Amino acid sequence: MDKAEVVFATPEKQLLLSVVLAKDDTVQQVIDKSEVLNQYPEINLSTMPVGIFGKTCKLDQRVEAGERIEIYRPLLQNPMDARRNRAVNQK
Repeated sequence: MDKAEVVFATPEKQLLLSVVLAKDDTVQQVIDKSEVLNQYPEINLSTMPVGIFGKTCKLDQRVEAGERIEIYRPLLQNPMDARRNRAVNQK
């Protein structure tokens, strides 16, 4: 039985769900099967990017056994700005 994982994280909690794959399942189908959208209604797949193992992909991409589908939240702050602010505060 082939499986894939769906992950989503908030600042407070990290969620990892295992899903049994059917032949030719797409990223969208696996996300739907995981029911993560029921647990986090703020997820909007039309505006939030998704990826497999850190590389963005489209919702119609086929999923292979063992892959991890990641749903990315918008960044609250640009990482470079955050780094600069920390450096300034440390001085």
